[in-house]
Amino acid sequence: MCGRYTIFTAPQRLMERFRAEWPEGPWQPRYNAAPTQSLPVLLNDGTRRIRLLRWGLIPHWAEDPGIGNRLINARAETLTQRPSFREAFYRRRCLVLADGFYEWQRTSHGRIPYWIGLKDREPFAFAGLWDRWEGPDGQVIESFTIITTAANERVAPIHDRMPVILLPEHEEVWLDESAGPAAWRAALRPYPADRMIAYPVSPRVNTPHVDDPMLIQPHPTP
Repeated sequence: MCGRYTIFTAPQRLMERFRAEWPEGPWQPRYNAAPTQSLPVLLNDGTRRIRLLRWGLIPHWAEDPGIGNRLINARAETLTQRPSFREAFYRRRCLVLADGFYEWQRTSHGRIPYWIGLKDREPFAFAGLWDRWEGPDGQVIESFTIITTAANERVAPIHDRMPVILLPEHEEVWLDESAGPAAWRAALRPYPADRMIAYPVSPRVNTPHVDDPMLIQPHPTP
């Protein structure tokens, strides 16, 4: 499961890295991105325009938008078996921009949070799905979910699942309508463990409204 992540990389760097335009309006770097927040994604709509979508997928056919609170993640192994994700897998894939994520390790001293990212500290993209929901009153919510897979050797001692971090060469494949399901599925693999780092951080990250740079600083374990 991936329930928190970070996206604090400067917009200019994100535009260069993903060859996309940044959305207009104010942006607050997120050191504790949480479900229901509006966060940057790049859709497979051919525009190369980064958009801010709500985290927690609301399928377009849903009667209650509250379903999004339960659909923050989608398991790679069952995407085409779940009605909530099947159509989006074939038609509405996206890159979720990030530079790290949190997982919690269960220990005899309680749950210890870890920040996990790339050794080079560069931004990357989670594989995601998105949808557009319109309510009976005309309210429109565009939302996304993050796809997860089995943990690699770096993450496994902390948690048995991890978000799918796409290899750079797979990012365009994931957005490409013509690539096809076999190519999309092939991209949903654990990221190479030797390119990643993980270290314990402050339990302050447990509180969603706490959001500051100190959250990603190493913290001693009990």
